[in-house]
Amino acid sequence: MIVMKFGGTSVGSTEAIGATAAIVAQKVAEQAKTTRPGVVVVTSAMSGVTNALIDSAQAAALGDETPYREARSSLLVKHQMVCGQLIEDGVERAALGRLFDSRLREFERLCRSIAVLGELTERGMDVVSGMGERLSAPLLAAVLRANGVRAQFIDAGELIITDDTYGSASPLMEQTFARCIDRLLPMVQSGVVPVITGFVAATEKGIPTTLGRGGSDYSGAIIGAALDVDEIQIWTDVDGVLTADPRIVKNARCLEELTYEEVAELAFYGAKVLHPKTVTPAIEKKIPVRVLNTFNPSHPGTRIVESTPNRPLGVKAITAIKDMQMITVAGRGMMGVPGIAARTFGAVARQSANVLMISQSSSEQSICFVVPGKEGPRVVQSLQAEFERELKQHLIENIHSQNEIVIVAVVGTGMKGVPGIAARVFNALGTHNINVIAIAQGASEANISLVVIRAEADKAVQAIHDAFELGIGD
Repeated sequence: MIVMKFGGTSVGSTEAIGATAAIVAQKVAEQAKTTRPGVVVVTSAMSGVTNALIDSAQAAALGDETPYREARSSLLVKHQMVCGQLIEDGVERAALGRLFDSRLREFERLCRSIAVLGELTERGMDVVSGMGERLSAPLLAAVLRANGVRAQFIDAGELIITDDTYGSASPLMEQTFARCIDRLLPMVQSGVVPVITGFVAATEKGIPTTLGRGGSDYSGAIIGAALDVDEIQIWTDVDGVLTADPRIVKNARCLEELTYEEVAELAFYGAKVLHPKTVTPAIEKKIPVRVLNTFNPSHPGTRIVESTPNRPLGVKAITAIKDMQMITVAGRGMMGVPGIAARTFGAVARQSANVLMISQSSSEQSICFVVPGKEGPRVVQSLQAEFERELKQHLIENIHSQNEIVIVAVVGTGMKGVPGIAARVFNALGTHNINVIAIAQGASEANISLVVIRAEADKAVQAIHDAFELGIGD
């Protein structure tokens, strides 16, 4: 039994949806020959749809009602066009047309209410942003039926139960697993392919929530873990997880296999192939995850597993996360004073800021950490308020930030156990005259992180990639 999650580009056009339907039909036939057959499909919205919905709702909150009216018409045409080209059954087409019209009228009514109130709440945003999946999933199910696959649409709000943290809800796993088993297993065992909305969920009271942008990957992993499937497949528009961003490193290659830890580090530090939370349910059940290309389905992709004992330790891939800001709290008066670090990160936490990297000098005279650029100004203000007395007394000399910096992450299992890894990293950067602003290595042994200025980031990634001969033909 497998779960197949398809991203927005995989269902982004008539041709893409046709290709996706053919892939699913082939997998259904292959699975029928196994000892534990079954296919479950999870789908994102058609590419561009979620952004159009969100932009329209945000415009409505500002009093501009034109975008949501135009979006309703364009999205109706977009989905009906696929329906008309891929589904011959007139009754099926008519039913889908009514469904599309109903859901987009609901979207229009919601945006009208947002315009009247002049406010878009996170709860309202969840309803709006999840509309794309509630259009694409029934469409894909119908296209599968047109291709001879017994398929049925299911709204994930009936399966994935979450708390009420709108915008990025956390699943309540016990209730979610029970619902998935009760609802999905009988369908799969009878030969039906459930086609489920990714990204969306609901509270115990049935109020719509979402799992955060990119959360369709997470949906697939949750459902896969609930059903204890043999493999979770993430179908996208690249051949797998690459050694680096191919837009930066032209000779980046696809990795055959990675560990859960490695792919989690890559996802956290900017790799776009997987949502950072995706591997969590898979880790707990030790379910392999495979990243595959909808537009090159014969490629084996990248397999993600608990461990890779037969593969050498060391650097596997390089990634970078941009638009960061590094904040430094410095002063000789900090030395030996208990609680400085706790107060620093308490002030950061009060701003709900995300800290991606921390570095502290051994003399205790400074603490520096990296946050997303948009969060930097309010974090600095919070720190200045927290340490107002210490700043006046010059116990802390300054709190400053540096903009336009990038975290470059060098990822690979057991790097601390391989002599010379750090030396090769810094030799590569030194050879290209790239200045390293800060360094951190976690206890996980899977990541060395360093900070460089934005202008040198791409050169740094290429230099490290070349130093470890990660490219095609190396």
